[in-house]
Amino acid sequence: LFSMENVRLSVTKDALKALAAQAVTKGTGARALRSMLERIMLDIMYDVPSREDIAEVTINRAVVEGKKLPLIRKKQDKDAA
Repeated sequence: LFSMENVRLSVTKDALKALAAQAVTKGTGARALRSMLERIMLDIMYDVPSREDIAEVTINRAVVEGKKLPLIRKKQDKDAA
């Protein structure tokens, strides 16, 4: 979905470690990783296609822990100096 919209998706190493730790804590292992990522990215997956100003979405540890929203980096305006 992101590549179709020319949006880069980045996941930090800390985010990956936090996801793995949550899966271990829940006792589900790798089976839960997909649903955990879908939960984290649900809103942004719906926002990206409707916005042409997004260049990159970054998932970090705070996002995985539910403390912050995914970080959005906007495209530079072509008319900017």
